[in-house]
Amino acid sequence: MKIEKGQPGYIKARKFRYLVYAIAEFAIVIAVFVLGYMQTGTKLNLMTVLAVVGCLPAAKMLVEFITMAPHKSISPERFKELEEKAGLLTRAYDLIITSTEKVMPVEAVIISGHVVCGYASSPKTDETVLSRHIKTILKNNRYDKMTVKIFHDYHAFLARVEGMSNIAAVQKPDRRHDKRIRDIILAISM
Repeated sequence: MKIEKGQPGYIKARKFRYLVYAIAEFAIVIAVFVLGYMQTGTKLNLMTVLAVVGCLPAAKMLVEFITMAPHKSISPERFKELEEKAGLLTRAYDLIITSTEKVMPVEAVIISGHVVCGYASSPKTDETVLSRHIKTILKNNRYDKMTVKIFHDYHAFLARVEGMSNIAAVQKPDRRHDKRIRDIILAISM
């Protein structure tokens, strides 16, 4: 089963995929270079040019792996707890949101109406910068008057999710609206 962006375990699966692809692509580059050298006896051949050009996609995979390597997926216990507490809300997990200044991991994002709430356990994630970035992206996509809050404290985040869930049980929010916001947030994530 392929793990899609926004599902738990995405970061772990993606890191493994990038690592395997990078190793395979560099192995192909080395094989092409060695084959060209063995056939002609010199580095000045067409196979060397092909090997050098082949380094570009291999290096891209390696950079993707290095970018994702320090980040981790949401723990299964927290995922299960959030699924129970936020069953009526739109959810996304295992996000690495990129801006022009920073790369910021977010373990979970919960969306309900005009409220986006996220949990980032990493101390490298700046709550205010990330909130501002998400709010700006949503505003650029014509979603004004959104409230975006990122938490480092899991218990505070969970309390906010429970409150949002209770409100959603009474109000029945528009799920299509929430899914469009989720898609925008997934688009700015790796």
